[in-house]
Amino acid sequence: MVVSRRGASAKAPRTNFESPSHSIVIGDCVAEMSKLQAGSVDLVFADPPYNLQLKGDLKRPDESHVDAVNDDWDKFDSFSAYDDFTRAWLLAARRAMKPSATIWVIGSYHNIFRVGAIMQDLGFWLLNDIVWRKSNPMPNFRGRRFTNAHETMIWAARDEKAKGYTFNYEALKAANEDVQARSDWLIPLCTGEERLKGADGKKVHPTQKPEGLLARVLLSSSKPGDLVIDPFNGTGTTGAVAKRLGRSYIGFERDQTYAKAAEARIAAVEPLPEESLAPFMTAREAPRVAFSELIERGMIMPGTKLFDAKKKLGALVRADGAIMFGDKVGSIHRMGAVAQGAQACNGWTFWHVETKKGLKLIDELRAEIRAGMAAE
Repeated sequence: MVVSRRGASAKAPRTNFESPSHSIVIGDCVAEMSKLQAGSVDLVFADPPYNLQLKGDLKRPDESHVDAVNDDWDKFDSFSAYDDFTRAWLLAARRAMKPSATIWVIGSYHNIFRVGAIMQDLGFWLLNDIVWRKSNPMPNFRGRRFTNAHETMIWAARDEKAKGYTFNYEALKAANEDVQARSDWLIPLCTGEERLKGADGKKVHPTQKPEGLLARVLLSSSKPGDLVIDPFNGTGTTGAVAKRLGRSYIGFERDQTYAKAAEARIAAVEPLPEESLAPFMTAREAPRVAFSELIERGMIMPGTKLFDAKKKLGALVRADGAIMFGDKVGSIHRMGAVAQGAQACNGWTFWHVETKKGLKLIDELRAEIRAGMAAE
């Protein structure tokens, strides 16, 4: 028998959760999310029931039992009932999301296509589908299908016109050896000490997600101090990672056993030092510094010569902040382009000044000024 999941009435009291906080609300996620202040959430991560529709126990060829998902929370009377539940929790989550918030939903082939279609019907705007490729997947015991070695995550904005959503592109690229981060993530299943186990030695939850997966989700699409919610808290992987990364967190869980295990897990987490969580400042976000400021601060003197990296091209610094290349005068960018016979040039990363230790990019001087601004 499937328990009906319905939202709270319009008269339900609104709950204000102070941040920073890390809490688990025990109860139906639709009803409890309806108590959140509208437009208050920065990021949603949802790992809903997969609706595996298992008919009886799953066994290996040697007739040994496979510890699969056969809990009541994953059982629905029909696809229609599952779809109704999906619409209910997605609408409750969408109401709580800020206009700039995004949502991640993870699933298997059993449910993710139904969830994705419903998300589009409700107005969410799909940004990416991410393939979580498991480096250590469970085998297909009967040998009648391909090994199911991946799950799919949908990343979506609240609506088509959403602007200003968080995507930490530069930080992801820097961590990936200056190559754009891809939409296929190779991360192992949750095993070993990370897997929560009860007093009987058995795993507490059948589908506990690895912290590495959630860390990549949160680092890519949220900032320190953001409020992250998880409608299906389970054993609290999202909450544990959120706390470690300096995000506030609210998880919703109906099962008190799961909630108790998650509370203990999250309580034991130590947040990382603030300096290690400082947002990656992109060039676009950095404070503007004009080349003339380098002259005004005495970091470069009028009459100084600027050079390219090979010291084959040179330009003269003028007192007014322009530079002269041959008989032409202009900005560091324009003269960099003229020197190369190019249409455009980033003068900050082209021109160098000579020091006792060799050539130094003028961009490094600009960085010194910006660092001083940040400290003020």
